[in-house]
Amino acid sequence: MKNFICALLFISIPTILWAQRPKPGEIESMKIAFFTSKLDLSPQEAKVFWPIYNDMQAEQSSLRKERMKKMISFKKVDEIDNLSDSQVQSLITSEFDFKQRELDTEKKYYNKLRAALPIKTVGKYYRALEGFKRELLNKYRNHH
Repeated sequence: MKNFICALLFISIPTILWAQRPKPGEIESMKIAFFTSKLDLSPQEAKVFWPIYNDMQAEQSSLRKERMKKMISFKKVDEIDNLSDSQVQSLITSEFDFKQRELDTEKKYYNKLRAALPIKTVGKYYRALEGFKRELLNKYRNHH
């Protein structure tokens, strides 16, 4: 009986841990609900905001995927000592390039939001974005 309980625990723990991970799209759904409640957009503002937001999310997601491919190739290297100096330099400057592209994307969409919505609404968006990050961190920190 003791072995059965141990086996059951051994099998169920990964399932329990897996269940606490967000499912694909779950975080985005939570974010949309969070923004909807915090931004209090008029129907006209919502018609303007959500298409810009969706374009921004798509571009940022594409950039993150591209960055992850670079990071994975870097992680495959056992030690930095096994790379040439120029390879190490290339990896570091590549990371700078990604950070700059992220910033450029953020500025581009800030300008689109600012041109289409009142600046206070744009400010509420950035405030809600930070609030959502905190809430998400707290939620998953408290579950582990």
